[in-house]
Parts: sequence; structure tokens; C-alpha cells
Amino acid sequence: MKPTSDPRVILRHCAAYDAEAIRAIVREGLVELGLRPFGRTLVKPNLVVAGRFYPHAHTRAEVGEGVLRALRDVAGADMTELAVGERCGITIPTRSAFAQSGFAAMVRRVPNVKTYYFEECRQVEIPLTHAGRLRDYVFTPEPVARADFFVNMPKFKAHPWTTVTFGTKNYIGLQDDRHRLIDHDHRLGEKIADLQYIIQPQFLIIDAIIAGAGRMLTPRPFPLHLVIMGNNQVAFDAVCCAIIGVNAREVEHIRLAEERGFGTCDLARIGLGGDVTLAQARARAAGFEVGLVRVEKYFEGTAITAYAGPPPEAEQTDYCWGGCPGATEEAIEILRLYDTQCDARMKRLHVVFGAYRGPIDAGPGEKVVFVGDCANWEGALAGTPVQVRNVYKDRATRDPRHARHSDIYAKMVSVRRTIARARRAPFLRLPGCPVSVAEQVLALVELGGTRNPFSDGREALAFTRAYLTWRLVTALKRLLGRKYQVSGPCARGRARPEVNA
Repeated sequence: MKPTSDPRVILRHCAAYDAEAIRAIVREGLVELGLRPFGRTLVKPNLVVAGRFYPHAHTRAEVGEGVLRALRDVAGADMTELAVGERCGITIPTRSAFAQSGFAAMVRRVPNVKTYYFEECRQVEIPLTHAGRLRDYVFTPEPVARADFFVNMPKFKAHPWTTVTFGTKNYIGLQDDRHRLIDHDHRLGEKIADLQYIIQPQFLIIDAIIAGAGRMLTPRPFPLHLVIMGNNQVAFDAVCCAIIGVNAREVEHIRLAEERGFGTCDLARIGLGGDVTLAQARARAAGFEVGLVRVEKYFEGTAITAYAGPPPEAEQTDYCWGGCPGATEEAIEILRLYDTQCDARMKRLHVVFGAYRGPIDAGPGEKVVFVGDCANWEGALAGTPVQVRNVYKDRATRDPRHARHSDIYAKMVSVRRTIARARRAPFLRLPGCPVSVAEQVLALVELGGTRNPFSDGREALAFTRAYLTWRLVTALKRLLGRKYQVSGPCARGRARPEVNA
């Protein structure tokens, strides 16, 4: 499909999470945009994380129900499948996110809807040929590649790595863990732009009834009472940015998508409709905070002191917005949710990122943690000369065809082993590029003396059940001879994008 030459965005008021009210709004939006689902129709929400501590981090199930029922309402006989699919946050079983978000129960209520847990699906290869690409191919779940009508259904949120997470950024959930982590670093904006070549949505709808401000996994609730719909991803994101006073062209992944022909950020070329004007939406969003805060500033006044230098010099950037620093910010916010005394309990720590050149003011007994493969520093700690070398491997050495899954329980063992080995030393290194949020949560628990969210009894059982089901399903498929990952050409649906850039 080619991006529409008539991009339109509809802003509708929605007072509450009422599935039937949302159904009516979405049905009217589809009709107004002249859209009718057909063939394999796939809906992708943002279920990065869910549960009692994360009510505003994900697309709400009521929105999902309204969308699925509205699609059924307007579909003809040529819609052969209606499905919802997602890969939630790294290391979390998507089955767990579906259950805790209410999506699993919701899908059971809506007739004839299929569920795809993307990390349980076959992964197929998508070739890339455009100029400026990071790689010649990426992998995505087979149901994504084969979709004919694609509905992108994100959550209206801030993001500590990319400023915002609207439609374009929601594509990070089109990959399983092993492939998502590749290039999830200071080139994250380029990675997201490359993922646009996998599929393009004919219809977008964002849950902006209660938006998420400030952060991505642990956002603060910000009522906007909006349902926003559109027919072009770049134009859609541009309007969402305009609502909160952000220049879309200053958000790298949106700017790159525009430059590559996926749509326009020019508001004058975007048709606006609905019962809420852009000016009224902006008034509702006054005071909305985005998530782009450097790690040094983020931890000011806490028991953690952060130091950041540039990532590998060859990349010509001065800060790793897409990797370890943002993961550390999210990690501490998760700990604060599970432990109200987190900051009081936290032992003094120093965390270092990139090629930092300044002093580290660590007192006696204060551990210094060098985070990530590109950490690089030379100086003295506790009177002892210390030399930490950059062990970053060029991205050309990481081939998606040979990527391997990193299990959450293996990560737990690895982090604890790393910390145990450095118990008597003034510093330690957490290897990885990036070091994930989960690994940093575990490290802060071990080093800081806070409560471990992975041991929370109310959630551990559900998590373990979902994890074991996930592993069992994939093991059975292997026993039946069904390969998890297949290289080479694959079948593509009609939502495959056609762009000239």
C-alpha cells in the first residue's frame, strides 16, 4: 500500500472508558475516513507492561473492545480474519500483559477474534533496501508480515528515550526480544524508522482518554478525554505532537519517517476533523510533560549520582538517548512503585554511562556501576587506579539471523553473579548493549537494598504461569519441526508499504 495523499486526523471527545461509546466513535471514524477492513485484519495495541502498578502505561482494554467491535460493524465478507497481536516489554511474557491489562478477557468477549503473542509466532525476514538503513534485513512475526489491513492502536504517552510514543514508536512491539534489542541504543530513532518498512497502518487510533505523562513504563495519569484517529502514521504523530507543543520534526523517528516518504508533518497539509479542535486539544494538554531528561539531571537529589559521556565516538552523538541511561530511569521508577521507601532504603551508588571523562566522587563503601559495553573511564576509586575499557562491538557484528533469546531467569542469575564477583571491589560493570530495564532493576535491588518487584507474591504466580506457557508453546512447536525463525523471502500482505524514498 502507498501512504495516502489525503492524510486526515479526527479528534473526538471521549469522557470515559466506555467500550460502547468508543465503539460508536471508532465506527464513525472509519466511515468518515472511508475505510473498511478486509483480508487478514490485525490490530496492534501498546501493552508494553500492565498490572496494578501500571494502569496508564498501556492501551486500555475498553479501547481495544470498542475498536474490535467497530471493525466488525463496518467489515464486509472479505475480512477473513480479525486478530489482535503484540509483543510487550522485554522479558515479560506477552500472555501476562494480556491477562493483567484485561485484553485476554476482552478478546474472549468479542466473537471470532484471534490472539497473536508475537514471541510465540514464527519470525520472518523483511528485506530493507532504502538509503540510510541500519541493516539489510529485520525480522518480524509472520502475522505482521501477512496482514492486509493493519490497525495501529497505541497509547498517548511520553517516553524517556524518544520524547513521545505515539503511532510510529509503537512499532518497537513488532519485534521479539532478541531482535528488538539489536540497535536499541543511540541509533534507536533510525531503528524505528527502519521498522516502518515492515508494514503501514490503514487506520490509527490512540488511547488519549487518560494519557501518560513524564515516563513510559510508569507514566503519570494526564486526562485528555480524547480518542484520536487517522489514516496516515506520520500525519497522525504530527498532530499528536502538536497537541502537546512538540515539533514533530524534532522527534528523530518521526522526522526520518517523513523524509522517507511515509507521510507529512506539515499541519497545513493534514485535514483535521472531529468535535474537538486542535486549539481545544492543546488547551487540554497544557502542562503535559515529555520524557526526555538526561540521566544526570534525573537523579539529582537522590542516593544515586549519574555520570554520562558519549557513546562510541564513531557514531558522532553526545548521549545515548535510546539505551542504558533511559532504562536506568525507568528501573528506579519501577522500584519506587513497589517500595514506597525505595529512596530512603537506597544505598549510595554511582552509575556511569558512555565515555565519561570527569571525576567520580565516590566515598568509602559507595559502589560505582559502569553500565553497558561502551562505558569507558580512567581514574582512581578509593585510592586505587581503575581503568574501564570500552568493549562495545560494532553493530555490523550483530547479525539478526543469528540473534539469540536472553531469558529473564538467566538474566537474574547473570546479574547476581556479576555483583557477587565484584562484592569486594569498588566498582563493577553491567555488560550489554543495551542493558535492559529488567537487568537494571535487578542490579539496583541487589546493590541498593530495595524490595525486589520480581518477588512480589501477588504477581509472581501469574508471571510464572505465563512464562511457563510461553516456553511450553515454543518448545512444542520446535518438537513439531516448526522453525521459530525463517530467513529468506516470505509472504507479505496488502499492508506492505510502498514508498519511493
